[in-house]
Amino acid sequence: MAKRDPRVDEYIEKSAAFARPILRHLRRVVHLGCPQVQETIKWSFPHFVYKWILCSMAAFKHHCAFGFWKAELVFAGDKRAKKHAMGHFGPIIPGRFATGKDFDRLCAKSCRSQRSRDEITIHSKPARKPPTKVPDYFTATLNKNPKARKTFENFSPSNQREYVEWVSEAKRDQTREQRLKTSISWLAEGKPRNWKYMPAWQGAMQQRRTAIASSIPKWSDR
Repeated sequence: MAKRDPRVDEYIEKSAAFARPILRHLRRVVHLGCPQVQETIKWSFPHFVYKWILCSMAAFKHHCAFGFWKAELVFAGDKRAKKHAMGHFGPIIPGRFATGKDFDRLCAKSCRSQRSRDEITIHSKPARKPPTKVPDYFTATLNKNPKARKTFENFSPSNQREYVEWVSEAKRDQTREQRLKTSISWLAEGKPRNWKYMPAWQGAMQQRRTAIASSIPKWSDR
């Protein structure tokens, strides 16, 4: 029996106005394609699960994205299997929904693939990555900011890795120093690396903008 997660309802309601009908549509089509699917929230956005993760959807500032977990099976021989950053259908915006029989068929195929041991022989967990090696310069800078250090130490290994890799992958020293400075500032505020794309932080950011705007005297009040 399909199971709807109230957290997905909350995610949709907190998304931008343009994204809500898109997310509701994607959600409805997934349930039609796989009636046994269950919903959950992973990595702060909705996922659909049947025996394993089938697919996921997310809302961003100007577009939505949708992707299949086992894309190589769903898109057998299709170039869309290689798309990742914007999902497997590119940025989804109003007027450009992932609709039609093709999308319905792909959802159903994803569900069948999870059922078939011939298509997916194992559901092994990915190999656990080794602990993140934090560079000395990163640690030294963290030690100068107790709030940032505490946040970093309490973060999961994946959240720590996102920060370290973002700073370490900078090609220029100037870029690395700027990213390090930004990282310490965000960590001091308790923010994960990709906080801008998380609905909870988007709402807080909007409230802050509103508070700042309301504190500025109107011209008529001067």
